[in-house]
Amino acid sequence: MDFKVSCRFLFAVAFACVLPVASAHAQVEGNLSSYTGKNAEGYLKPLQEGFGSALQDALFRSAYIPRTGPQVNVGVNLMIVKFGDDDRTFDATTEEGFFPETAMEAPTVVGDTLAVRVDGDNATVAYFPGGFDIGSLAIAVPQITIGAYAGTQGILRYIAVDTGDADIGSLSLIGLGLRHSISQYFTNPPVDLAGSFFWQKFQLGDDLVDATSLCVGVQASREYSVFEPYVGLSYDTFAMSVDYETEVLDERISVDFDDASSLHITAGLGINLSVVHLHGEVSSASQTSFALGLHVGN
Repeated sequence: MDFKVSCRFLFAVAFACVLPVASAHAQVEGNLSSYTGKNAEGYLKPLQEGFGSALQDALFRSAYIPRTGPQVNVGVNLMIVKFGDDDRTFDATTEEGFFPETAMEAPTVVGDTLAVRVDGDNATVAYFPGGFDIGSLAIAVPQITIGAYAGTQGILRYIAVDTGDADIGSLSLIGLGLRHSISQYFTNPPVDLAGSFFWQKFQLGDDLVDATSLCVGVQASREYSVFEPYVGLSYDTFAMSVDYETEVLDERISVDFDDASSLHITAGLGINLSVVHLHGEVSSASQTSFALGLHVGN
């Protein structure tokens, strides 16, 4: 496959995969309008954990980094997070001004689609909105790796989609990182070792979702013919805020989520076919996630 054609194909795949995420924006904001504060956090908590896990996946497919370049490869990674039963509900409390104050189990954004009705004093009624019955979250992003200088390579992730819909708005992701070879300092090490630092910023809509992630980790791999098993361990942090119009207060509010952090353990297998490289992995962090990647280059 021609290198330029391959690159265009990879970016087209990533573009197609992010559109469903953007198209859900207007519906999510509509449901959120019934909530403020802690209810909004509980409703969106699975997305915070899902994005936090998925964005840290597929940052590498090998721990080998040459001491000198040139090294360039372009690819697309598909990250998938599976949601469990615990992600489908949260403990919600009726909003201020509704009597009597009532606490009950309500759907999260990934939970059942049916709203939950609460009957109050004087024939008043409140509703906890339903979710979207989502079993998994998938994100596809292009990635470029450039190296190497003194055993160091740079990584760039970037995608920006303007849907042209005033309700949906735009989706963007930018990520910048560095990886450095540790094994270059040892004589005939049994495996290749590398360390990494990666920063990413994700935005959806007109400030509906604004998230930032950091990842510091180490990786190990060893090549056997065309196969290259690899493992990784990292410490991840993820900060997220949402800004939306609420019907309860009839104004725009901003909700800052508590920063989430977790250990991120990854195991995967790469297949190196000349200039084409494939890899698949499974990770355990705040959520269990999976990733597939297709890269072209050296």
